[in-house]
Amino acid sequence: MVRPKFVHAEIFGGICYNPLLFLSQMKLKRTSGRSHFFGLVLVLLGFAVIAEPVIGQDATPTPSPSPVATPTPARGGTQELNAEQIVESTVIIYGLGAGRQVLDQIRRTTFERGKLRTRNQAGTMDSTNYQRWVIRGENSAKDKVRWEQELPAARYSLMHVDERIFGVFNDSVFTPQDTAIRSFEQSMFRGIDAMLRYKENESKIELLGREKHLGVEYFVLNVTDKKDRTTKYFISVRTFRVMMLEYEDLGVKYKRKFYDYRYAQGTLVPYRTVLWADDVEVEEASVGTITFGQKVDEGMFLVG
Repeated sequence: MVRPKFVHAEIFGGICYNPLLFLSQMKLKRTSGRSHFFGLVLVLLGFAVIAEPVIGQDATPTPSPSPVATPTPARGGTQELNAEQIVESTVIIYGLGAGRQVLDQIRRTTFERGKLRTRNQAGTMDSTNYQRWVIRGENSAKDKVRWEQELPAARYSLMHVDERIFGVFNDSVFTPQDTAIRSFEQSMFRGIDAMLRYKENESKIELLGREKHLGVEYFVLNVTDKKDRTTKYFISVRTFRVMMLEYEDLGVKYKRKFYDYRYAQGTLVPYRTVLWADDVEVEEASVGTITFGQKVDEGMFLVG
């Protein structure tokens, strides 16, 4: 059996060539209970905050309509956003102002390399290197993903191809344990991308309200995919970044937090993530290098 040839993409690190980068460097001052940053997102989306704008008004005066009661703002002088407006605002932020169009174009492929710490059966943390390749599909289920862990004397890979998951140990294909399969699925379908691509995945979104944790206010919403997997996302009211998510699987409550956000090729990426299971830290991943849009050999997803 011939082992697939790996093609390593050139790493650009965190370089951003997007001309809208200056938006992220603006000083964000709080005005009338909301930030200029928050107002910018609403302008990009075309949402009316105070009143609907008049477009194409005739020069000839017309009788004024009867007064209509204005909804009382719920918070800080601004009307509440609905679930779709919040998620679409977040998509814009992660695409550095251009949103879904930039994400689809730049992230058509991904190559990522980093370090992974996982808790073993003895209760201590093991540290290994990992690599991940992705060829983006029309939705998350159509993505081709290869995740590879470097062991002292071998390479262990998990792959998602044609909507099935299998493993490769050196050159041998095997069926992973159920726990490994479920963990791999959670990383694919319960991450930030699953929310950013809710339309492509035909997922349902539901706004649960707002919550404060350690003084930080979040929009809280559920995303439920076509397989009835529900994930709760905590989105910063100030920055529209996903800071945390929660879900339950087989009676275990999981929580994943996102840290060290940086711009990589014009898109927003958390360079450090931590996963807890029932309040016990079980995984920490730190991105070393990540690049998007480079050629990835389809042969990497073939075995035999």
